[in-house]
Amino acid sequence: MRKRYEIDVWGTVLFLDLGSSKVDEAAIDAAVEEVKKFVYGVDEDFSTYKDGSFVSRLRRGEISIEQCPAVVQEVWQLCAVARDLTGGAFDPWVVAGGFDPSGYVKGWAADRVADILLVAGCENVQVNAAGDLTLRGGVVEKGVAGPWKIGVVNPDNRQEVLRIFEIHDGAIATSGTYERGAHIFDPATGTIAIGAKSATVLGPDGGLTDALATALMVAGEDGAGWFGQPELAEYSAWVIDRHSGGAWGVGPAVL
Repeated sequence: MRKRYEIDVWGTVLFLDLGSSKVDEAAIDAAVEEVKKFVYGVDEDFSTYKDGSFVSRLRRGEISIEQCPAVVQEVWQLCAVARDLTGGAFDPWVVAGGFDPSGYVKGWAADRVADILLVAGCENVQVNAAGDLTLRGGVVEKGVAGPWKIGVVNPDNRQEVLRIFEIHDGAIATSGTYERGAHIFDPATGTIAIGAKSATVLGPDGGLTDALATALMVAGEDGAGWFGQPELAEYSAWVIDRHSGGAWGVGPAVL
């Protein structure tokens, strides 16, 4: 059994590609309903566009982080870890308007969506949150099991796939000017990030791959050194340079 779904949420479309040899279509449909409840809840908690969200209230100084639900406090702490690992190139606290975890929370949420689906009996899971993907169990095509194949397209020509990564279990996030144009800012200067044209990160944790891809858009090749930290030993990056147009990579999945 293999089914695909689309959920309109977070100002984008969340794509699900699900397979199972253990449960039927009705069970997968029911699991997707649970996913919908979760992702709509994430929007209510974390949206910077909804006035009543906890993040919006934090940004206006109406509440403290200690007054927020556990999931918001969790993401706050994880964002702080990502900030430290990137030397401040990823810093949700210095953006205009105050704390904005958007560069972390999509990947974090995609991981949790995958967890819901695995518990429900889905063996093959792809969660695609507008460039932040969580993958589980590989994929079965024409009766043959293999890795998910995820292509990275040319930021200057969306019809051209520059590289394909094969992943059984893990996360991959790509930041660039693909969907939203130039939308990533350098925390140090407040201006548009000019470190990279596109940055793809692979690793076990979706939230951190999301944050690292965002940070590499700011730092460019200066960010290669981050991957020497023990906390990032399982992470890899493949980056298209903004200036030369060439690409460079670091980490076990790329080199």
